[in-house]
Amino acid sequence: MKNIVILGSTGSIGENALQVTAHLGEEIRVVGLAAGRRVQRLAEQAAACGCRWAAVADADHGDALRAALPPTCRAVCGSDELCDLVSASDVDLVLCAIVGTAGLKPVLAAIRAGKTIALASKEVLVMAGEQVMAEARRSGVRILPVDSEHSAVFQCLEGHRIADVKRLILTASGGPFRRTPAADLARVTPELALAHPTWNMGAKITIDSATLMNKGLEVIEAHWLFGVAPDRIDVVIHPQSIVHSMVEFNDGSILAQLGNPDMRLPIQYALTYPERRSSLIPGMDFSIARSLEFEPPDDARFPALRLARQALEAGGTAPAVFNAANEVAVARFLSRAIPFPGIWQTVEAVLARHASVPHPSLETILAADAWAREMAAQVPLGG
Repeated sequence: MKNIVILGSTGSIGENALQVTAHLGEEIRVVGLAAGRRVQRLAEQAAACGCRWAAVADADHGDALRAALPPTCRAVCGSDELCDLVSASDVDLVLCAIVGTAGLKPVLAAIRAGKTIALASKEVLVMAGEQVMAEARRSGVRILPVDSEHSAVFQCLEGHRIADVKRLILTASGGPFRRTPAADLARVTPELALAHPTWNMGAKITIDSATLMNKGLEVIEAHWLFGVAPDRIDVVIHPQSIVHSMVEFNDGSILAQLGNPDMRLPIQYALTYPERRSSLIPGMDFSIARSLEFEPPDDARFPALRLARQALEAGGTAPAVFNAANEVAVARFLSRAIPFPGIWQTVEAVLARHASVPHPSLETILAADAWAREMAAQVPLGG
């Protein structure tokens, strides 16, 4: 039995992870859950899985959580105590599915305590990939990717040497505006942007998919996870979302991981690794005629990939700034403060104002994150 902690349990990944743990039965025991502010849902989850503690990031919600939890479950407030709990001796694996930057500190604490990390929060490696991977090497900790694209690459690389890899090929659905003329993008509403054609995800990730920012973040994450140079990480649009990513080797062979677009599959693989178990996901029916399309991304209409590569090339604090500016821009778009193209215009403007600090400390990274958020909130309407 593995004892696991789920950070971000009330989000889309967290909800799917709890379905997977229920399906796996006695093989997995959830000992702790953490969420942002959804106290009632967190309490319901804690009661259903019988975990020992549940945490909220916002201390103002502590009393409400204590009142809602069953007596067998302890309420936890604040990041310091959360870091102590993910480091507890009986925790085997920490699944981080916190959207945004809040997962960085508990993930680092868990790594230093020798816990296996199942990582769905790409922001952790985007902000501090150099530091996180160095800590993982020092602690002998394995980081198992949960993003469907990185899980696919991870599976394709099993049994192969990175030295034999020519390139990684990350697939992207292209989002709902793949065919939308550039002149019409300014009229995109939050409702239209949240209507993803193939995936059911949280609001932030869905908007990132619509702008291709999500793929930019994934390029940065893949660089740190697999130790592959940025110029050997390609992106291809694949609207069916059946091929989750591919690896091309030096001899020209390409391995791909295919499956129905359902996040429960990569979540389960991370939780049971290195074993494979029967899953909740229906298998592919190849008796049904279908086509698989591939095309290059349109960088002119969607410059997110260019901006991500620019941040990765600058290194240091630039990726953290890229990520933070995007988070603020997405929130401003969802509140109708800026138009859809204002998201990447904001990110570009903030990156242009930033002087990257090489090999930053955690404190420097967090300071750059805070600076970028302040700058992004001030970028004029439309960028």
